Amino acid sequence: MTTSMQGGQSAAGRAAAQDSPLAVQVCRVGQGRGDAHDPVRVPGLHALSPASDATRYGGAADRRKKKDLDVLETPSIPNPFPELCCSPLTSVLSAGLFPRANSRKKQVIKVYSEDETSRALEVPSDITARDVCQLLILKNHYVDDNSWTLFEYLSRTGVERTIEDHELVIEVLSHWGMEEENKLYLRKNYAKYECFKNPMYFFPEHMVSFASETNGDRSPTQILQMFLSSSTYPEIHGFLHAKEQGKKSWKKVYFFLRRSGLYFSTKGTSKEPRHLQFFSEFSTSNVYMSLPGKKKHGAPTAYGFCFKPNKAGGPRDLKMLCAEEEQSRMCWVTAIRLLKYGMQLYQNYMHPYQGRSGYNSQSISPMRSISENSLVAMDFSGQKSRVIDNPTEALSVAVEEGLAWRKKGCLRLGNHGSPTAPSQSSAVNMAIHQSQPWFHHKISRDEAQQLIIRQGPVDGVFLVRDSQSNPRTFVLSMSHGQKIKHFQIIPMEDDGEMFHTLDEGHTKFTDLIQLVEFYQLNRGVLPCKLKHYCTRMAL
Repeated sequence: MTTSMQGGQSAAGRAAAQDSPLAVQVCRVGQGRGDAHDPVRVPGLHALSPASDATRYGGAADRRKKKDLDVLETPSIPNPFPELCCSPLTSVLSAGLFPRANSRKKQVIKVYSEDETSRALEVPSDITARDVCQLLILKNHYVDDNSWTLFEYLSRTGVERTIEDHELVIEVLSHWGMEEENKLYLRKNYAKYECFKNPMYFFPEHMVSFASETNGDRSPTQILQMFLSSSTYPEIHGFLHAKEQGKKSWKKVYFFLRRSGLYFSTKGTSKEPRHLQFFSEFSTSNVYMSLPGKKKHGAPTAYGFCFKPNKAGGPRDLKMLCAEEEQSRMCWVTAIRLLKYGMQLYQNYMHPYQGRSGYNSQSISPMRSISENSLVAMDFSGQKSRVIDNPTEALSVAVEEGLAWRKKGCLRLGNHGSPTAPSQSSAVNMAIHQSQPWFHHKISRDEAQQLIIRQGPVDGVFLVRDSQSNPRTFVLSMSHGQKIKHFQIIPMEDDGEMFHTLDEGHTKFTDLIQLVEFYQLNRGVLPCKLKHYCTRMAL
């Protein structure tokens, strides 16, 4: 007997489906196979003709129908949770109704401070460097001024680099060797995004050239925009000292930095393609600052940097370079960062609290961050307080209050609050600065320069130290225009009182704290105001 098939199911099958749930199962299996003309077979059943099927299983079908009717007559109980019921075709439950299982693996990292104290953190695998900084800022109650930076220090080679805010910390750690004693450091780097604020200090005219010279000279801001563009780019060029592979000698070579990598010329300053030789690229390597390059690697100057591949390697894998001055080194390193990260670096600067892991929400905003624009000068001397709108008046009031507070502080340092004698007061004033974070006791000129460079040689970074040439004097070391400058603080006596001065006695201060506070508000004889002090750290 032949039956016609429509839509993958026979007419007999549809008729049998009304009487037998087993037939429904058979028809569904046949539909799942997708072949309407093949006989339907179910394991454990033999192929039956429609006539014999109805004869043999007719009684069983009647009994099943009666049982189903009994079940239908049972009163149904209303479902108190209809939203939890879902159809096989449409999913009603959303992922937000249930807590998602945290599939991110966690790992313990150790981060060191400037004083070599460490702190262990349990962090997820996708945490960024900025998120780690935020966690440590909150735990240590630091003031967040967007200058805290995570550094990667390689102990075997003595080099370090800034871990960019968007980089994954666990991925950085995965490149370390098992036996290497590398460290993560948290400290301030004021020059991390200084190229976006003052690009004129980072791209000297004699080191920058362009593909088309017809457009004339470009400003430092235009040069920075070209670095961030994917179509055009400036070319950085200049002499660098390169260490020959496998040797201790250094060779002065002319280098060219392009988007495709770093090249050097085999014939003077020629940049013809036949004279250029490839030196290093950026996608699989990072640029590091060489700290003890002059001592450990025999570099001709102290302004060294190097390329290191991401994979674990020793000193032989480093490609060492050395610049003539700090401004030249900062130009090369900044240009390499811009070519490697591009707009991502600018987004890190514009949106410092955007990250990828769960710690980068607004809940980790700075707790004690103070903006200069949110502070106003107030006068409380009269019956009613008033806002001082005149900047000159506000500055003079601030200086007067600072001096008055300092005089009261000197009197409090006497025995039981009684005023001290002039000689005792002078001795107290001479030693009151030793507890200040900006004072560094008995460090050399080179060490002072290294401290300022490692914390970012932006305008106004300073420290005060003892003079090595004259034990009775002090030295103010500060950075301006990518250069480190030193000013001698000379003690002088006037009417039996000891004072300190920077300008041969035109402006006198009873102690170093007054002097520093004054030049934080006034430029005076300095090239700029004092802004950021260098903290003590192991060199």
